[in-house]
Amino acid sequence: MANKRVLLVEDDPNFGTVLKDYLEINDYDVTLAKDGLDGLIMFKNNDYDICILDVMMPRKDGFSLAKDIRATNTDIPIVFLTAKTMKEDVLKGYQAGADDYLNKPFDSEVLLYKISAILQRKKDDTDLNDEIIEFNIGKFHLNTNLRHLTFAKEEAQKLSPKESKLLRLLALHVNDLMPRELALTKIWRDDNYFTSRSMDVYIAKLRKYLKKDPEVEIVNIHGEGFRLIAKDI
Repeated sequence: MANKRVLLVEDDPNFGTVLKDYLEINDYDVTLAKDGLDGLIMFKNNDYDICILDVMMPRKDGFSLAKDIRATNTDIPIVFLTAKTMKEDVLKGYQAGADDYLNKPFDSEVLLYKISAILQRKKDDTDLNDEIIEFNIGKFHLNTNLRHLTFAKEEAQKLSPKESKLLRLLALHVNDLMPRELALTKIWRDDNYFTSRSMDVYIAKLRKYLKKDPEVEIVNIHGEGFRLIAKDI
């Protein structure tokens, strides 16, 4: 099995080299970028399994880099390394899309365990759900690879990436509660007022598509989330 690929973005060359060597000794394939801008270029030109980002960097800080990464890949795990310990900075890191956060100085072995745990969770999520790409929802058929929603024998409706992901998540919980927070963290990577309002807009769009089948509807469960009801399932 190929080693997991790590993008390490760290502007301290000595610390970065030591950490890169340590991870490689532990069977990771590591690319070291010297700052946020260099890291973004490497991310766009290569495939990685996890990103480890320093926060305080020249040209582009770790928070900005994480947001740019999330704009193109909503699923890749991100771990922040920082000397900052203030609560506001930790929250800012998670809002930027962090899966975990380590304050410098830290035990390298702890980082190793965190990386392993995050990648295992990612694998478990993939094994559980990601192989399911097609769903029958009443008289609709959803193909999430093509992002096609087809009603009966009509021409397929092409969904946007977020529409497709949101309907897929609802379909995975068909006739059951899909928690609002689950969708916000999985699709938008953030749970705040603005992303919540954005999700409501997408829910309204999906309701418009689904109204062709009176047996299918998305119900709002106040304060909790949504429920996709398909009565013939």
